[in-house]
Amino acid sequence: MPASPGPLVRAWRERRRLSQLALASEAEISQRHLSFIESGRSTPSRDMVLRLAERLEVPLRDRNALLLSAGYAPIFPDRALDDPALGPARAAVERVLTAHAPYPALAIDQRWNLALANPAALRLMAPIDPELARPPVNVIRASLHPRGLSSRIVNLPAWRAHLLERLRRQTALTGDAWIAALLAEVSAYPGPSAEKTRDFATDPADDIAVPLRLRTHAGLLSMFSTVTVFGTPVEVTLSELSIEAFYPADEETDRLLREAAG
Repeated sequence: MPASPGPLVRAWRERRRLSQLALASEAEISQRHLSFIESGRSTPSRDMVLRLAERLEVPLRDRNALLLSAGYAPIFPDRALDDPALGPARAAVERVLTAHAPYPALAIDQRWNLALANPAALRLMAPIDPELARPPVNVIRASLHPRGLSSRIVNLPAWRAHLLERLRRQTALTGDAWIAALLAEVSAYPGPSAEKTRDFATDPADDIAVPLRLRTHAGLLSMFSTVTVFGTPVEVTLSELSIEAFYPADEETDRLLREAAG
């Protein structure tokens, strides 16, 4: 007999802060039926598992787990990024990273491991300790570890608080134990006090977004970032891949990045 997917459905509903009534309404089923599914008294059909997962915005990897818990085969493929089947998608990511030059850009997976990076991003990461630079490079560790970039980050209190908050949100939304462990690890790194988070007087860019202000051999860089994801992925790896692109927050940073690329 397959295991019941009910506890998983209930856990995702609670993470999304939806009542049984709200989820049942969105999934167009009765609250009683949903209650039976969550309690294990009813095993949902394959289509019902997928419908509930879609309404709950469950990541594709976890949708496969839900299907397995109900006794169905996973339907979302999970390949490595260098798999030939993902060739066109990898080429698209590489085009985006290349086109973003001379500014830094990198592709990361769901657990913040570096997948691809353009030369500008690799130059910024060059000073990190060789131990942290061993693949897979975790960009959170590389940023906040004492032997990483933290000693070069001028506004470390604000940038650290920004990254930790992203990890907290991710942990709350996904329940990923690996991300929770990463959050606990980097939170324990020596760092500035939590009260010292932002100083709007030091950089006008802080009024727009939290910048990364990084001291380099070329000079002080001030950058803000955007995140890009695949719009309609049906493959696990692509659904978990995101591109973080950094832009100069001032003219001096623009000049320094262009000179470094030249």
